[in-house]
Amino acid sequence: MKLKEIRNSKNLTQKALSELSGVPKRTIEDLERRGDGRVSTLILLADALKVTLDELCR
Repeated sequence: MKLKEIRNSKNLTQKALSELSGVPKRTIEDLERRGDGRVSTLILLADALKVTLDELCR
């Protein structure tokens, strides 16, 4: 998963992405560490980052 890479490329902190997406910061931390999560959560993050789900999950 490219969550951390995409987030960093957009100069967003985990807190800022949390506020944009409505996903708890702790969940974002876990996703960046583990690399897997619920599709519904990943969709929220992809929308907030303005990327496709496919781009996020590569």
